[in-house]
Amino acid sequence: MKKYIKIEDLCCANCAAKIEKAVSKLDGVSKCTVNFMAEKMLLEYDESKNFDELFANIKEIANRIEPECSVSL
Repeated sequence: MKKYIKIEDLCCANCAAKIEKAVSKLDGVSKCTVNFMAEKMLLEYDESKNFDELFANIKEIANRIEPECSVSL
């Protein structure tokens, strides 16, 4: 399953890369690509996983790496 997630107010491409790397390691995620300039993430994940739980983990990771960013659908 593919989903696009908005990640706004990232301070730099380095933060985007850190978020991408951390989210890629989550259970059930097959691919994660963060586009810093477009302020969005392409997430490919196993559809048997609970997306709400996965999304909560993504928000936690993003806010830990870049507290000023906002994550939304």
